[in-house]
Amino acid sequence: MASSTSAHLETAAELPSSLEVESTVQPVNGIELHVVAAGDEADPLVVLLHGFPEFWYGWRHQIKPLVDAGYRVLVPDQRGYNLSEKPEGVRPYRTRECSRDVVELIASEGRDSARVVGHDWGGAVAWDLALRHPEVVDRLAIVNAPHPVVYRHHLLSNPEQLRRSWYAFTFQLPWLPELASRAGNFALLERALTEVAAPGTFSDADLDRYRCAWRQDGALTAMLNWYRAAARYPPTVPRERVEVPTLIVWGTDDVALTTELAIDADQYCDHSRLELLSETSHWVQHERPERLTELLLESFANGP
Repeated sequence: MASSTSAHLETAAELPSSLEVESTVQPVNGIELHVVAAGDEADPLVVLLHGFPEFWYGWRHQIKPLVDAGYRVLVPDQRGYNLSEKPEGVRPYRTRECSRDVVELIASEGRDSARVVGHDWGGAVAWDLALRHPEVVDRLAIVNAPHPVVYRHHLLSNPEQLRRSWYAFTFQLPWLPELASRAGNFALLERALTEVAAPGTFSDADLDRYRCAWRQDGALTAMLNWYRAAARYPPTVPRERVEVPTLIVWGTDDVALTTELAIDADQYCDHSRLELLSETSHWVQHERPERLTELLLESFANGP
């Protein structure tokens, strides 16, 4: 992987000085992804996938503990986010394209497979990866992200989930969501983080780093295009059941996704462990970082 300049690390928000990391740019699937990499290149590989409206920095609490436990960790800015390339149009943001990015990212490390962790849209990619490319997933860990078949079913049959998903429908509009998201120095996106999380979860310094990522040229449209692609090109998967060992961690105070999604998703996994975290919002990796890391390490070492 080709190392980038130190300015990339500053722009992408610096990690604690106690952790040695590389800020890299990796060509995958016809685009360039910005990737933060840490740990010995010979160690077992873990890939951490963020969701909306985050970037690699959303996994900052998990990187060092995973490295200390003996893992090589890759944390990409997913396509369209922060410093990664932002293809024009909606079609490039189909879930199957985003999961192909991860397939090629794993191969770029000279590996056949990895432990894959995803939150929110990163979880959608991780589910797709396990269903479409199970051979590249050693262990799967999902954090507050619905199984695609379960989510589709709930949107059609569960009025409460349909109500909670209202914002995704508004994102289908042209240009207006970008305008609203940019207004007031990204106040809408800031509230998406802070208003549903426990008080103090995101510091002012954290929010400054997020604004820096949102301010990247073309980022807002690219981030929103993930939602538009899901509506215009609904993902189809070759199978419904997940065969790889799977950990599902779910904050039960998620205002956007019902807990029933997690319970039903567990039924679509052949070998799984479901952990429901009470008094925890959608932002599990920020509110309960130690517990999430503990669960990940247990799953990686012993299976679900």
